[in-house]
Amino acid sequence: MYSFLVNPASRSGRGQKYWERIKPVLEERKIPYQVFFSKGPGDMVKLSRQLTSSLSPEGEDVHLVVLGGDGTANEAVQGIADFSRTRFSYIPTGSSNDLARDAGISRNPLEALERILSSAREQRMDVGFLHYNTAYLPEASRPADVPPDRRFLVSCGIGFDAGVCQEAMKSRMKDFLNKVGLGKLTYLGIALKQLMRSGRDSAELFIDENSPSAKSVRLPGLMFIACMSHCYEGGGFYFCPGADAADGMLDLCTVSGVPKWKVLLVLPTAFQGKHYRYNGVERYGGQTIHIRTSAPLWVHTDGEVACRSDDITVSCSKQLLRFYY
Repeated sequence: MYSFLVNPASRSGRGQKYWERIKPVLEERKIPYQVFFSKGPGDMVKLSRQLTSSLSPEGEDVHLVVLGGDGTANEAVQGIADFSRTRFSYIPTGSSNDLARDAGISRNPLEALERILSSAREQRMDVGFLHYNTAYLPEASRPADVPPDRRFLVSCGIGFDAGVCQEAMKSRMKDFLNKVGLGKLTYLGIALKQLMRSGRDSAELFIDENSPSAKSVRLPGLMFIACMSHCYEGGGFYFCPGADAADGMLDLCTVSGVPKWKVLLVLPTAFQGKHYRYNGVERYGGQTIHIRTSAPLWVHTDGEVACRSDDITVSCSKQLLRFYY
């Protein structure tokens, strides 16, 4: 039995169209399945939690097949109640699709489905955890809206990249541009706007604080810190070449002390992973990352933004997710 979790609104309605292509294949081949549709933010968390809770010892494992973007996959992972009894698959329909890009999942929904049905193998994948030591909520939010911890599969970031994600989430232009196949222009315009606001704050970075290899770094003029489990973020930025999503480690890309005009030169080189040639762009790695900033900054997990913070801890649980592809 496959449990499909579908975000029909993904990429301005493409999620629904993709499901309409997938459903006939399942029925023609008499594949046992059930399907659930999210209707708004938070639904995917609830659906995932319901399906993975209270599993009987003698029953079958749950196989979740998530159809949506990176944010949809992120929501589904938030709700998993029992990782040991949950199989997880993903059919990408979003704008960025960084999880699919790194895992080698086809963007053709029928090809991705065929792989899941016919030759999927278990590949253990790390799950990242973000803990807000302090949280500053948007004015419209209630305290219950932001849990003390969030999970992520691809990346967690603070600063410029999270600011771009936060503004894109509420952008009216995003849906229109997605419909005409120009969704990335949304991020480009917002990135230029956020760039003008960035670089005013500093950060302290503490890596594996309680281990013999502990390291601390001060980052003046912070642009952003990306804590990566996979190689790609933000729709193809190759921020951490060689990152291994099953080694229990987080790879970090930090950008600080770089003039704003120069950031415009640095970021395009990140599509090829050549950004580390520039001063102010550094790479670190560790299992537990503690970040303190001089002012509250937006924080994202897989592109999803809940609040700002000036004190977060990011960690990695090795091979927790049973990923099937």
